[in-house]
Amino acid sequence: MAEREAMEYDVVIVGAGPAGLGAAIRLKKLAAEQGREVNVCVLEKGSEVGAHILSGAVMDPIALNELIPDWKEKEAPLNAPVSEDRFMILSETGAFKIPSGLLPECFQNHGNYVVSLGNVVRWMGQQAEALGVEIFPGFAAAEVLFHEDGRVKGVATGDMGIGRDGQPTDAHQFGMELHAKYTFFAEGCRGHLGKQLQEKFHLREGVDPQVYGIGLKELWEIKPELHQPGLVIHTAGWPLESDTYGGSFLYHLENNQVAIGYVVGLAYKNPYLSPYEEFQRYKTHPEIRKFFEGGKRISYGARAIAAGGLQSLPKLTFPGGCLVGDDAGFLNASRIKGSHAAIKSGMLAAEAAFAALAAETPAPELLAYPESFKSSWLHDELHRARNFKPWMSKGLWMGTLMVGIDQVLFRGKAPWTLHHDHADHECLRPKTEYTPISYPKPDGVLTFDRLSSVFISNVNHNEDQPIHLTLKDASVPVNVNLALYDAPEQRYCPAGVYEIVRNDDGSNPRLQINAQNCVHCKTCDIKDPTQNIVWVTPEGGGGPNYPNM
Repeated sequence: MAEREAMEYDVVIVGAGPAGLGAAIRLKKLAAEQGREVNVCVLEKGSEVGAHILSGAVMDPIALNELIPDWKEKEAPLNAPVSEDRFMILSETGAFKIPSGLLPECFQNHGNYVVSLGNVVRWMGQQAEALGVEIFPGFAAAEVLFHEDGRVKGVATGDMGIGRDGQPTDAHQFGMELHAKYTFFAEGCRGHLGKQLQEKFHLREGVDPQVYGIGLKELWEIKPELHQPGLVIHTAGWPLESDTYGGSFLYHLENNQVAIGYVVGLAYKNPYLSPYEEFQRYKTHPEIRKFFEGGKRISYGARAIAAGGLQSLPKLTFPGGCLVGDDAGFLNASRIKGSHAAIKSGMLAAEAAFAALAAETPAPELLAYPESFKSSWLHDELHRARNFKPWMSKGLWMGTLMVGIDQVLFRGKAPWTLHHDHADHECLRPKTEYTPISYPKPDGVLTFDRLSSVFISNVNHNEDQPIHLTLKDASVPVNVNLALYDAPEQRYCPAGVYEIVRNDDGSNPRLQINAQNCVHCKTCDIKDPTQNIVWVTPEGGGGPNYPNM
């Protein structure tokens, strides 16, 4: 077998999102300030920087101010300052707006910006390249490499041109090895390699299970007279039952564009619940649909988010590398924000690596990174938010009351910390305990089916490659998931990847995996009740191509 070529760097970063690029920029700026040379490379599995980025998003510029103080002069795409906050509790036909004076600080967005995080990340990529960072889009890190003593040595990109049968095709090219003194994993939520590293190095020992939500989002162009730049609307309540965690966002960007989305906590119990259908149903509420009369849907996508907070953070470092951004779980669920936290975590890791690289003998582990995190504003922010998700998991009404007490009365500094007791996949109940949910048919104007939605996510995979949604046991989908839960993967997947197909007479049910549809949201890897589905990285460049999500 031919050997893979290898390239050597000081730091290799897996993932060109806000955390990875934040780390790369910080490393290069520190090197320039001190007249040192630090070689930094960033791998990105998307076809271009930003292609796989999906977020609400309202952005707190606090970390960007530290990373690139002159971002306004450098024309960062933060163009819609928040002009108004509204928070509503919805019933099926009505809405109660919470008075501004009663809104906890975490829901107040004065000084923040409504952004396309994809466009912010593209701009960050340009800043990184201008500083000398090497960015390789379209190359997926598929394997962690180790030294003989167990330290992480770097990563290898996946081979290109492997056929569906697992054999090399005429187009076969070996992957590259990228070796580094330190490797940062910034893959985003439920990172494929980050998950492996957490298991190998036992990084989750002594911490709560990570808990997740699935976020679904559409981008619309609406009538100018209905557009209010900087308007931020959040809702809770309908269409979800009060015992199911979730809520919506509706953000007015510039250029008559509106980002609308729905988040459903993946600890839900009802196997018949479909987050995608709940999102479509939400748009029909009178207070919501009024914005979209005569509008046009531009894009669609979905992504899991890590919502466990401080008590679910794993150990951040291991010999030869670290986890940053949402690969670790740096997201503030109470603020519905993660990009500022991702950037800051990347900066803290970069500072630790830069100091270690200057030492005569670089330390095997970047222990200064978690230490500096503990004394940072990010730790303080996540500490104040730590009880939000556990309280809200107890139901809408109890949760709202207790979050009010926690955030308004105690300002997040209550003398107790609540914990997450169960992983999300443990929470699904058998189908015999529920009746199927009858969701309305899409009208093709305001509400849409999955396949037309996937089409506008611009998703694409080379069809002649191994299916990247792998099963540990091929019998489980029918014998367990279908039998006990009526195949919930058909409903929790937001892209129509999983389908139970049968013979014409209804016999011989089997799971069909439409891997071409996959938008890389990772929900199946998280919610599958038997943890039988394992998401692995497909060929680099595959997946969605989000224009400005």
